[in-house]
Amino acid sequence: MGLRPNLLTRRTAGVASTTLALLLSTAAVGVVPAASAFSAAPSDACVEPADVHTDARIKAGGHAKHEPNELTSAQVREREADLAAALRERANFRPGAGATPVASVTIPVIVHVIQRDSTRAGGNIPDSMITQQISVLNQAYSGATGGAATAFAFQLQKINRVTNPTWYPIVYGSSAERSMKSTLREGGKNTLNVYLGELSDDLLGWATFPQRKLSSSDGVVVLGESLPGGTATNYNQGDTGTHEVGHWLNLYHTFQGGCSGAGDSVDDTPAEGSAAFQCPTGRDTCTAAGLDPITNFMDYTYDSCMYQFTPGQASRMLTAWNAYRAA
Repeated sequence: MGLRPNLLTRRTAGVASTTLALLLSTAAVGVVPAASAFSAAPSDACVEPADVHTDARIKAGGHAKHEPNELTSAQVREREADLAAALRERANFRPGAGATPVASVTIPVIVHVIQRDSTRAGGNIPDSMITQQISVLNQAYSGATGGAATAFAFQLQKINRVTNPTWYPIVYGSSAERSMKSTLREGGKNTLNVYLGELSDDLLGWATFPQRKLSSSDGVVVLGESLPGGTATNYNQGDTGTHEVGHWLNLYHTFQGGCSGAGDSVDDTPAEGSAAFQCPTGRDTCTAAGLDPITNFMDYTYDSCMYQFTPGQASRMLTAWNAYRAA
């Protein structure tokens, strides 16, 4: 897509904030990371068009820091047009050929634990953290945490542990990341592949948006220590995973587009001028009705402040599933 994506970083000094990157275009994309982090990604460090985004939270200082390179309104229109086209394609399928929309979905999950070595410091997190992460996903997407119930449940199929120092840490946009995913990814469009490990540049995670043709890059990358019980302070209750899976199911950030335009393309999330960090109260960045949705899983607040999806987000995810991922 030819845009410089935002990178999220987490540092070790205290208060957190976040940064976004969304890559959209009709061409392969290379990543230009934050200043002095590392040089531009090699020419083969590209992604499928219109399908990748990254998230990061910076634990440094007392104020939010982020590079505001969000999706442009033109890029959102591109994705929304593709969603409409995908829905039309499915509507034109012959009866019985798999076009019947589904109302509830159990998503098989394959978790790949990328390790430098067998130590916890080398990425070897215990199985218990992974099973707790699946529980967090099921609670969040069922509405058990206080938000709207969605159509989705998650069932762990396999934990695949891979010791490979050349893939550790997982470097966003690198040829090693591409190699890792093309080697390890399992299942069809309906299978969620999650890659866990230490991430480059203090990132918390990134995800692919759904697309009509399955890519080997499809899936979610999450910092292992952001899982429940991990060491990522303020981000260790599993909601980085919840957030990234939301993108995999076609949700934008609540602050997408700011106060104008179509925003996040969901009617019942109040307009939000910018990402929210930490746990603010009474935040209202737009003149439109409603306070900022700082408790929404698709904002950037601490895990302890996130607890809900809206009915509109639930509907959007199911629509996208039927367009892109249903059998």
